[in-house]
Amino acid sequence: MKKKKILLSIIFILALFSKIHAQPCREVVGYYPGWQWYDRAKLVQPNSIDYSKYTIVNYAFFAPQTDGSIAGTDSYSDEILLLGEINWAQGGHYPNTSLVDLAHNANVKVLISVGGWSLSDNFSAIASDVTLRANFAHNCVILCDTFNLDGIDIDWEYPGFVGHNGTLADKVNFTLLLQQIRDSIDAYGSANGKTMLLTAAVAASESNMANIEWNNVQNILNIINLMSYDYFGAWDATTNHNAPLYAPAQGDVTFNLDSSVQYLMQYYNVPASKITCGVAFYGRSVQTTAAPALFVASTGIADNGTFPEDAGSPLYYNVMKNYNLFTRAWDLQAQVPYLTGNGNLNTFVSYDDEQSIALKAQYIVDNNLRGAIIWEITGDYLETSIGSGVIGGTPLADTLNKVFCNAPAGISSVKPNTTNSISVFPNPSSKEVTLKFSVSSNSSLKIVNVMGEVVYQEKFSSAERFVEQKIKIEVAGVYVAMLTCTGGSAEKKFVVQ
Repeated sequence: MKKKKILLSIIFILALFSKIHAQPCREVVGYYPGWQWYDRAKLVQPNSIDYSKYTIVNYAFFAPQTDGSIAGTDSYSDEILLLGEINWAQGGHYPNTSLVDLAHNANVKVLISVGGWSLSDNFSAIASDVTLRANFAHNCVILCDTFNLDGIDIDWEYPGFVGHNGTLADKVNFTLLLQQIRDSIDAYGSANGKTMLLTAAVAASESNMANIEWNNVQNILNIINLMSYDYFGAWDATTNHNAPLYAPAQGDVTFNLDSSVQYLMQYYNVPASKITCGVAFYGRSVQTTAAPALFVASTGIADNGTFPEDAGSPLYYNVMKNYNLFTRAWDLQAQVPYLTGNGNLNTFVSYDDEQSIALKAQYIVDNNLRGAIIWEITGDYLETSIGSGVIGGTPLADTLNKVFCNAPAGISSVKPNTTNSISVFPNPSSKEVTLKFSVSSNSSLKIVNVMGEVVYQEKFSSAERFVEQKIKIEVAGVYVAMLTCTGGSAEKKFVVQ
């Protein structure tokens, strides 16, 4: 009997991990910023990235130069990350130690993203000049050849944006620049037996969308990466959401993922099969003039004191690290969570968690979009305990892919507050966990150990509502929380230390 229980335990654990490491069922473009390599004692590096979570990794960022050339921003990290660990004794680089090699071993493509918010000033001049365009396209080929890339991602923020030297001519010139790159990398690909990708990160606001020739651009690009985040932030007079799924009760009604996607598809006729939506693995904080809440006056200053590592825009793991300083709330209209500071902490934090990521993933499925882009993947790599240096999991990416691969029947992006999703914090935990989930009538929650034994069970007969519940578990081990609702179910693995 004991051997049978052990065998069942092994099968149970393997089944769980097979779900976690399943390949994405839609496009998942994960941005990896080279500068994050240094963070947390190089916790998220080429050999610790879980490539099974992504279909494409975009390495960010390289910078366009005034002469049309393209330069890295950190020669040391760029070399090691893209070419591999340096063999100081014999020269060259150790094989299968670079992000590119390891991603390719996992059948994941790698692109270099050129541009970004702080590196877009030179795009307008390059795009306006036939010689500079040709030089830039040639340098895209050099990048592809040097680093064995699968293509290029252009992150011009944004054509026509005066703050980055944009002009009215950018609308036409952006098309010309993309076509030049397309022709050059396709010629390179043909000569080397490769199919090359050209993608672009584009703005989510209607005003910036107006500066792109969508009827032409959509035929040049393989993927259109919609940056559906940064809608609201510390720059606004009142607190609001960084990345709402639907329009909040206040603020610009077009500043949300749904509005941006529908406008792109309906007004500009961009096919759903080309669009990947942005999901934010980070949040935005702002200090408030009085008690923190949604839609209250802000000071216009991010909370750099609580979140110094991210200059007030905390990556998800830093949100979780400081979670006990806040109270979580859920916006039923915008379908995203937010945090308000406890005690004298007058700070508002907009962020995404497993529940809101599940809803966005379901929206992508419901609208038959190509997939998602993640800014940025390192925010989701949680340690087993803070400072342990051991990766405990990637809960947001897991949630994204779980919905993509097996969307529960009970989830609906039209009425997303009824989603059968469940979150567990902290994970791993020490004897007490907080479970967060939505319930409807005839819902039940069950927690089982690796032996399949039920250690906790509760039924809910009330009307639809959001539940945040603390549960004590005295025995260390691996557990699974199982939520069953009318029309679907959800489960979440967690560890008690």
